[in-house]
Amino acid sequence: MHVVCAKGRGVISAVRVNLGNLYGRSPVLLAFTSVPCLCAQATAQAAKSARTVVITGVPDGLLHDDVMTDILMIHFQMSKNNGGDVEEVMYPTRRKGVAYVTFEDQEVVESVLKKDEHRLEDKRLSRYYPLKVTRYCENVFSSVTSVLDMSIFKDQFVLEDLIQEIKKKSTALSFGPLQSNGHISVQGSFPAIKLLRDFLLLKAKSLSEKDKRGESKSHQRPRRRLQQQRLTTETSNFVDGGDGEKQVVILDTDIYHYMKCFFSRTFLVNDNVVISDVTDGDITTVYIKNIGNRSDAGQVLKVKEKIENQSIKLHNTLRKERIYFQEHTRGEKQRYKWACENLKPHYPHVLIIPYDTHIDVVGNPAEIFEFTKKVSKKIQSLFQIR
Repeated sequence: MHVVCAKGRGVISAVRVNLGNLYGRSPVLLAFTSVPCLCAQATAQAAKSARTVVITGVPDGLLHDDVMTDILMIHFQMSKNNGGDVEEVMYPTRRKGVAYVTFEDQEVVESVLKKDEHRLEDKRLSRYYPLKVTRYCENVFSSVTSVLDMSIFKDQFVLEDLIQEIKKKSTALSFGPLQSNGHISVQGSFPAIKLLRDFLLLKAKSLSEKDKRGESKSHQRPRRRLQQQRLTTETSNFVDGGDGEKQVVILDTDIYHYMKCFFSRTFLVNDNVVISDVTDGDITTVYIKNIGNRSDAGQVLKVKEKIENQSIKLHNTLRKERIYFQEHTRGEKQRYKWACENLKPHYPHVLIIPYDTHIDVVGNPAEIFEFTKKVSKKIQSLFQIR
């Protein structure tokens, strides 16, 4: 990743951070009750994220990264592009074709966003490239990936036609190819995927109810009844029952982890209510069930509302960054773990989730922005010592 800082137009210094592509995962849905900034450093972090925009559509692989960074710097300093003094440009990032530009003045952000069309033009490029510019904070957890099992619809619909219909209605989502087993991957914002998932679950429930009515008249089509047995169980939990004894909340997996860590009281229930969860990639389904008296059924609804309200708050303020391992060695993982743990006391509201190939960092956008940069610097200093 290259970070270019500029103080005044035309004065450029380049810093290479040999950490790999840090910035990116756009997102996948979530939120969080913002923590008050109690120190000048936190205030500065928040101010910096407010001065940062996300650039998508950067032509990838055409020129050396240093050259492309310079072109981006020039573009966003030009008055015809409503630009101004640029503090730094971060490119490349973990997301292909995405860059981060931080201005010295927040007013420039508003000016740049007002421009109808940004065209990246330079004599070093063979043609112009349209760019999309959005606020840094608007890209918080905006993208998640889920795998849907469409096989339960194959006896009632031609799956290809059903998916085409869904695509027309869900234009904000991107769909992968339909697999032979009926699975299809879907990518987009968490709210959009949640709406799609809710729609399909309700549709499946209506089909299962038709099956039950048909079953009372005949014992035909046993194959389909067996095929829908698992889904019927899920949808019976999902749809609000008259007694409110079973409820479901669909959450982004990272929000769920964050809530469990920092808002564990959200999941506190009495002895008559049981909470369970099933995680499927980016999405975690939380099941809430009443196992006590019918008079306690209202508790299930209260728990559901409490979880939903907290997740909505978190959805608006959290960000996730992903730090990839480059060497995949035990020593490298230990260095990253040490760097994160060393910084963690200074960022008490940041959640660190280690995996075999990377580390996910979840928290307030301003804090995550600074946290990942400091991890980068610590790792770089370790390499220099070696």
